[in-house]
Order: sequence, then structure tokens, then C-alpha cells
Amino acid sequence: MMKTRLLLIVTIAALLLCACDGERHPNGRRKRTASLLTPKSSGNPYEVMVVCDDSVYQGFAGKALQTILDKSLLGLPQAEPQFHKSHITEKHYNHITNIFRNIVKINIGREYTMAKMKIDKDVHSTPQLIITIQGPNQVVTSQYITEHTKDIVSLISTTEINTAANEFYYEHNVKFAKKVKEMFDCNFYIPVDIKKMKVGKDFIWASNDGISSIQNICIYSLPYVSEKMLTRNPYIALRNKVMADNIAGEHEGAVMSTNSEFVWTKNISVRGDYAMEARGLWEMTTEAMGGPFVSHSRIDTVNNRIIVVEGFVFAPDKMKRTMIRRLEAALYTLELPKKSPDTL
Repeated sequence: MMKTRLLLIVTIAALLLCACDGERHPNGRRKRTASLLTPKSSGNPYEVMVVCDDSVYQGFAGKALQTILDKSLLGLPQAEPQFHKSHITEKHYNHITNIFRNIVKINIGREYTMAKMKIDKDVHSTPQLIITIQGPNQVVTSQYITEHTKDIVSLISTTEINTAANEFYYEHNVKFAKKVKEMFDCNFYIPVDIKKMKVGKDFIWASNDGISSIQNICIYSLPYVSEKMLTRNPYIALRNKVMADNIAGEHEGAVMSTNSEFVWTKNISVRGDYAMEARGLWEMTTEAMGGPFVSHSRIDTVNNRIIVVEGFVFAPDKMKRTMIRRLEAALYTLELPKKSPDTL
């Protein structure tokens, strides 16, 4: 009887663990789902809960971390911190609070000979990221935090992007995805609520057509001429031409343009391939409309062309960080055509 009960418990535990993995997408991604062991995490995307004593939070180490979390996100029309932060002490860190989606713990103690960082995922909930930073004293720990600013930001941002992108694979605008496949022979998945669609020449624009805020995604292609197309100024010129041809304002002569003073570009890797990320501000000529945008430009070597995917937002008098980052996550789902195995 005891062996039977033990076997049953082990079997249930194994099934629960398997349930966390979920179904697998054709591209190899596995759906992350909550279970009894790791329930759905609390908190919103890009929210971070800091766990440490009040003296640490108000000291050198805590201030160093707060500086990182409070830094403004690049490419927005008004200053918005890249993360929303909260703080609790260790004694309040329990079965209720430990299911938060992004947790940064700071541990200070003489038992630590040096500062270091540990990463754990989906420990108490799904999705969840727990970063534990430990050090012998506040000065050493604060220096370590400052030196690893990019690592901390990248860990949280990348985890959030992967989480959102993974969800789009399993729930997305199917009509848009089919049209993208038909026109560009690419896979591209966008939020299901972005439904309104307009098709142009080598161009598709989709929008949620919201009342108080509008979220938009577009995809377009250009013949590849030279690598200079993937540099800042040529990119701006090409974007202005494509958007002017495809997105018009309410009044005659009004077209979408780029505020060239506020555009930042950098090279990134998407699925192991090169991409140019651009983010900045768009505006409508002769009209009081504008907002942030983010785009990825990638080289389709099979068809000798550049594929550009972009998300842009119009939301006057509203915070735009969460909206633009949601669209940014969708950009990472783009899958370019692959060469046939028989192609030399």
C-alpha cells in the first residue's frame, strides 16, 4: 500500500512537471504553462520586486540597483523608467510574495568572500526570473552591481521578451500570419488583438485601431543593394519613403515621417542572425500626431532583400513603455525563408 501511494505521488509529480513544459511549436519552442507546482506568476511585465533589508535598500547596494531600474527607456517621447520597481524585506518574502515574476534579491554577509550573481527561473511560479546578488559588504556589492548593469538589464529584458514572444507563437492574429506567409514567405506572429489590416506593395500594416491608444505593426521588404542600407541615415531615408507611400494622415498631404533627431540604431542578434535594431520617434507631417517606434531590419539572403518589421504606438497622454515593448517582443518572432537543403 505504501509503495502504491509513493508510486502515485511520483507519477503525479512527473505529470505536473511535464505540464509545465507544454506543447512544442514546429520551430522547437515549447509553451510555458503554469501548474500546481509553479502557478502563474504575479506582477506585470517589466515589474521588478527587490528583496533585501531596509538598510541595504537605502544603502550603497540598494541605491546602485535602483539607479539601474529607474534609468529611462531609450526612444520614448517622455521619460519612463525601463522597469517598475517595488521593495520588500526578507521577512515579508513568503509563499505569497515569492511568486512575483521578476525578483532581485540582495544578500549581504561576511560569509560571502566575493560578490557574485546567481540566476534561477520558474522556481515558485511561471514565468519567473530570480536574480540573487550576494557580497561581503555594501561597497563591494554596489560596485559589482554597477559593473554588471548591462547584464542585469539584459537578463530581465530578454526574459520578458522571450516570454511575450513565446505566447505569440501559440496565440496570434492568424489572418495576418497567413498574409505574411503568402506575400513574404516568412513566419511572423503578432498579438491577436491587432486585427485591422491594410496591404500595399511589399507592405502590410496591422493596427488594433484603439480609441485612446493605437498599437501598430508593419512588415515590408526592399531589394538588397548594399550593407549601407543597414546604417542609420540610409535607414531613415528608406523608412520615410516606405511610410509616406503607405501610411497617410487624416488630412491631405499628411504622411508618416521619422524625427531624425531622435533615432538610435545598434546591431543585435535574432535567432543567431544579424539584425539592425532602430528605435526612436515618428511623426505625421502637418498633423499633431507622433509617438515611439522600434524596428528590426534583417537580410533575407535567399531572396536578396531586406525584411523590415516595425512596431509603433500612438497614445497621447499615456505611458508607452509597456505598449512599445509588447510590440518589440513580436518583432523577435520573424522567421526568414531558409535555403533548401539542395541549394548549394
